[in-house]
Amino acid sequence: MTLGLMTIHIQLPGCTSLKEKRSRLKPLLYRLHREFNISIAEVDYQDTWQDAMLAVALVSNDHGHTQRALLAVCNWIEENWPDVSVVEEKTEYF
Repeated sequence: MTLGLMTIHIQLPGCTSLKEKRSRLKPLLYRLHREFNISIAEVDYQDTWQDAMLAVALVSNDHGHTQRALLAVCNWIEENWPDVSVVEEKTEYF
């Protein structure tokens, strides 16, 4: 069994309030959960308008599947969500 944990620091340029940030993040988190069957949450920068730290978790019985799926999450954000820019991502496996 493999647990993959990825943290993704993203920027939401143009956000002028926490309400606007939440309205842009919520659909992204829902879509990622639906597309990849992952657990995802905002874990840092909750009080910052244009930054968010997302934590993505995936448990699988195949290490290779976990690696591919987490890599696909980051790539999917960059390709399909043009108003979000990925600043940094870090992946750990347990």
